Amino acid sequence: MNLLKILDKLSNDKFFTTEASRLETITNMSTMGKQAAVAAAPLGLGVLMATPAKAETLNTVPGTAYKTALTDALQLALVLEYLESEYYTIGLATAGLIPSVDRTVFMQIAKHESAHVNFLKSTLTSLGTTPGTKPTFDFTANGSFTPFTNYNQFLILAQAFEDTGVRAYKGQAGNVMSNKAVLQAALQIHSVEARHASQVRRMRANKGWIELADGGNMPAATNAVYAGEDNTNQAGYNTATAFGAPAGSAAYDEVLSGSDAQTIASLFIV
Repeated sequence: MNLLKILDKLSNDKFFTTEASRLETITNMSTMGKQAAVAAAPLGLGVLMATPAKAETLNTVPGTAYKTALTDALQLALVLEYLESEYYTIGLATAGLIPSVDRTVFMQIAKHESAHVNFLKSTLTSLGTTPGTKPTFDFTANGSFTPFTNYNQFLILAQAFEDTGVRAYKGQAGNVMSNKAVLQAALQIHSVEARHASQVRRMRANKGWIELADGGNMPAATNAVYAGEDNTNQAGYNTATAFGAPAGSAAYDEVLSGSDAQTIASLFIV
């Protein structure tokens, strides 16, 4: 199948917002475009897509590891998407919080997050797993933040949530590889989260990327979001030698483990 046609279908907003079964749709598209997608992927990703992944899972029952790792990863992603979606919904509904010049940006981001929630819930259901219910959130983190009375604080948490999402999706890639259709969709969501993160970072006058473990004018309470980002060793290659530590670390984003992502999210869950 022509790769451009595949990409055209994947870029359609209805792909993630339709009320029909998302899993059936992406499974059909995966079947049609599997060879083209692998051929078009960077060498490392192409090899990974063709190679069974070793799943990280809390369930060690033989024969269930892949499914458990897959659904656990989707449940974690759902919690993060619930958090982001509700955060932007409340922010947009709070009179006088978001300046009119920025409202369009957050309205669009909110639509994306809502679509991601619907997709993940539908996919989990299609896999025979009940989607987790939306937690009760405390976006003040027990009084540490005031995001709905202070726009600067709102932007700080928006950046922290988006940067967390980007790292968390990467960290779960190995756990969703057992289902190529879900992997493909997760990668699509991941890239959108990265665009959100870059946009919000620039709205705060930061660079669109992360250098070392410096989130960019972020409070110490968000340090966990950027822990490990100062790594400059990639597959045995010291990127700092050729480019210097800041540029070397910025050239490669680091993953966030599932447990670390859960820890960050739990700060905002009652």
